[in-house]
Amino acid sequence: VQLQASGGGLVQAGGSLRVSCAAFGRTFSYYVMGWFRQAPGKEREFVGAISRSGGFTYYADSVKGRFTIARDNAKNTAYLEMESLKPEDTAVYYCAARTTDTYAGSRYIREYQYDYWGQGTLVTVSS
Repeated sequence: VQLQASGGGLVQAGGSLRVSCAAFGRTFSYYVMGWFRQAPGKEREFVGAISRSGGFTYYADSVKGRFTIARDNAKNTAYLEMESLKPEDTAVYYCAARTTDTYAGSRYIREYQYDYWGQGTLVTVSS
């Protein structure tokens, strides 16, 4: 599968932004979808993920309550809705896909747990 992230941009602190991840190739509903981000000078970190059906989502503590992940399997697209943005949310945001889901309720928060990656989209939050 090929993943293409889009929707990044410049937003003021306190604002909102939605980034999308379009998938091309195999059936989108086969994949657990994750979002990661990498801030300047820092390692890439887990943001959140969503199960194949979309019924289970989980987030890093740093974004919990502000970010929401959703997916539309009919449109082969995953979304990361970001609200109450802070300057420290500035980063390149990456979507990733995992082909297997070990059991219901599994949490995949490590980069190595994902098989495919998009190219990233830059989100800049100004203070």
